[in-house]
Amino acid sequence: MTTFDLPDMDDDTETRPGKIPVPDHVQEAIRTLIRWAGDDPEREGLRDTPLRVARAWKEYCQGYGEDPSFHLGRQFEEVGGYHELVLLKDIPFQSHCEHHMAPIIGKASIAYLPRDKVVGISKLARVLHGYARRLQIQERLTSEVAQCIWDSLKPHGVAVVIEAQHGCMTGRGVRTPGVGMVTSRLMGEFLKDNRSRKEVLSLMGY
Repeated sequence: MTTFDLPDMDDDTETRPGKIPVPDHVQEAIRTLIRWAGDDPEREGLRDTPLRVARAWKEYCQGYGEDPSFHLGRQFEEVGGYHELVLLKDIPFQSHCEHHMAPIIGKASIAYLPRDKVVGISKLARVLHGYARRLQIQERLTSEVAQCIWDSLKPHGVAVVIEAQHGCMTGRGVRTPGVGMVTSRLMGEFLKDNRSRKEVLSLMGY
């Protein structure tokens, strides 16, 4: 009976097509971290780990290579006189904290009151991901998403609420899983008008 060696779908060797090259000094930095953690970077299971980790971090941080406001460039004026709330709720996202480079996993709700233009709803999620795919703190992420929408669409109001769990708290330090952090940024009518603020937060589930 003939046996065949099946390709490793997770293989990250330099010979695979479409893989970005990783400089030697970056790989060596990851080997140093592995040694510091107490393992041997030359053993079989870890031999290609520096390549995988380096490429993974390029993907985690791909937001540095884009301007999130670009996604809001195409706007639509034919809205049939609609000037009410536009809300995209519970958008999942993943980021990494800039203090420990640990995962931040959560969801965001983004709302705006259009003046006379709207954007495709998927663009709101793209703005979120553009900022999330960087080293972040949740407070700044919340503010950046809101400010980008405010500056690009010039709406009557913007509201962004983010709820997330932080690996730097659940996996190290106090090691307290299940704790969620909530941040919000309200601008325009959502900040000035109590009724509008209550409406949007209620629809978001807060």
